[in-house]
Amino acid sequence: MSKPDYVYVTYIETTAEKLWRALTSSEFTERFWFGYRATSDWKVGSPHHLSKDGRRAVQGEVLIADPPKRLAYSWDVVKEGVEREQVSRVTFDIEPHGGIVKLTMTHDNLGPKTLRDISGGWPMVIASLKSFLETGRELPIELLTSGAREPYHA
Repeated sequence: MSKPDYVYVTYIETTAEKLWRALTSSEFTERFWFGYRATSDWKVGSPHHLSKDGRRAVQGEVLIADPPKRLAYSWDVVKEGVEREQVSRVTFDIEPHGGIVKLTMTHDNLGPKTLRDISGGWPMVIASLKSFLETGRELPIELLTSGAREPYHA
């Protein structure tokens, strides 16, 4: 078995249910994901989209939906002007630990460009998610990027 291409682990002071809701609510994702809205009914086999300003950036299919423990979907970058690579997969594993939750995000089956882009993007998105759940405030992208590109170039 090959190892995943990208794994990010963090601990968040929240409940598994609140984390699940943040990951699957369009209104929440738009706040912590720097204006990108995740849209789906989050049922296995359903489409999902990540869009900003009405333009689709990522699309895919829900592969696993086991609330509030595990969510997985395919990841196909479709933003205009961005070179497409192979379809990859994002998995969120949510494990309660007392009053906190361990979040493990795995993004695998990556092409080299996607790996480069998400390696800078996921830490920003997850840091903003953590701040949003713990304080009610997402992180401003200006403080995170300091002139760098937006997360994922999405």
